[in-house]
Amino acid sequence: MSLLKIIILAIVQGLAELLPVSSSAHVVVAEKLLGLDPSSPSMTLLLVMLHTGTMFAVIVYFWPQWRSAYFRDGSAFKKFAALVIVATAFTAVIGEALIKVIEKTLFRDVPHAEIEDLFSHLEFIAPALAAAGLLILIAGILERRNPSAIPAESKDPDMKQAGLIGAVQGLCLPFRGFSRSGATISTAMLLGVAKSRAEAFSFALAVVLTPPIVVREAMRLIHSKAAYGQVDLASAAVQSLFGAVVAFLAGLLALKWLSRWLEGGRWYLFGIYCLAAAAAVTVLHGAGY
Repeated sequence: MSLLKIIILAIVQGLAELLPVSSSAHVVVAEKLLGLDPSSPSMTLLLVMLHTGTMFAVIVYFWPQWRSAYFRDGSAFKKFAALVIVATAFTAVIGEALIKVIEKTLFRDVPHAEIEDLFSHLEFIAPALAAAGLLILIAGILERRNPSAIPAESKDPDMKQAGLIGAVQGLCLPFRGFSRSGATISTAMLLGVAKSRAEAFSFALAVVLTPPIVVREAMRLIHSKAAYGQVDLASAAVQSLFGAVVAFLAGLLALKWLSRWLEGGRWYLFGIYCLAAAAAVTVLHGAGY
């Protein structure tokens, strides 16, 4: 893959990952427009390494807030860690169950089918984008109509709210287009969590979720190399690391944009964008991509 294509994908990922518009959907569409196969092991590894780049952008951006809110003393950290563990456990159970169901139903006649095989199907990405758009739109409209329903400042989610947020995150795992950040932040807002806390908690979950996904895709690439011998592991690793650095820089810019729009009461605009993106993806699918 050329350096230019990696830079394009990294910028798309970095800008879109930290906005609630589904970076994966945007990267998959960009890959198709660039003539690449989004479901190939090398491309899915690149995608998760781009996620890793934006994960570090999240850590750098949110660290001052996390340090004052969650790391100020042992009690605060233990409470925060418990919330993250509960949410992640719900994500793992629901996400893994959903992945297995999809692999055993949609791909029951395909030998050695994996959930990554979905990534090249725009006909599944479009409705996922639309679903995320509707959820964001509902949360944004309700916030504008009743601002007092979502406090400006509050405590972190409670255990029940954390579990529900984690469950929604699990629903996002198999589907490119169902924005993880959009769905989790919107769910938190609908549950009455303060916007700033919803944003911080959502991206904390992303930091926990990213490493196991990177390991999964790295193992998938290694297995593909062992089975088919057609993957240049060293080249794929170098390309992925370079892409992660570019995605990190783009991600920092996107986070500043997201925070301004979230706190400025313009969250619903991301929902409108997702619905428009779903229509565009449908058109591209109809055009043969």
